[in-house]
Amino acid sequence: MNIKFKDIEDYVNEEIYCPHCKTRLSCCQTPAFHVGDGLGWGSEYMYICLNDKCSLFVNGWDFIEAQFGRSSSYRYMQLPGESKGTPMMVGSRVAFKVSEIDLEAINKQNTRYNKEKKATQELDGCLAKNDLSPVLTLLLDEAADIASRRRACELLPQIKDLSCLDPLRNHCFRDEDLQSRVNLALSQILAAHYLRECPKCMELVKTKAVVCKHCGCGTKD
Repeated sequence: MNIKFKDIEDYVNEEIYCPHCKTRLSCCQTPAFHVGDGLGWGSEYMYICLNDKCSLFVNGWDFIEAQFGRSSSYRYMQLPGESKGTPMMVGSRVAFKVSEIDLEAINKQNTRYNKEKKATQELDGCLAKNDLSPVLTLLLDEAADIASRRRACELLPQIKDLSCLDPLRNHCFRDEDLQSRVNLALSQILAAHYLRECPKCMELVKTKAVVCKHCGCGTKD
């Protein structure tokens, strides 16, 4: 999914400070539901003090233990557009830390998504252009749509470009079925060029070769 980077950047760059420790609040993704009453927060993001030395957080453990007999504390929270925040109960020290917005990660995610989208659109014309680039882009992207990756794999034997061998052989495919399809496609490409891989050094040799010209070993399995 392509995320609107500029919109999120505006939220992250907002400077709001905790009244308890004067630490700048972190922009975090809001939980799916309001922890108190099950209602929505009214915003995708919230600002939270993640300073473990904040007096609200430090003193909150003893207060909640004494008042309610449970192990929890408070972090200061403020919603976008509001002038004041409120203490929010948290059940652990790591709560919300994994929800902090990472602009660099979002930017990388968007870049990857745009490359996938462009490569998918270019698949239709890659045969006419004998262009391996969109095929490799999709096959080497583990986050890309599996249907698009399988389609790209089907185009491999038709393009017959030997330069795809090394990157695909060295790639670790998470999908075993796709791995099998790629291996079959590579075998078809080699056969079309009357070549095969030396079982010892994996360099390319002619199909009928008895001895590898690269390592000198016999080429028979």
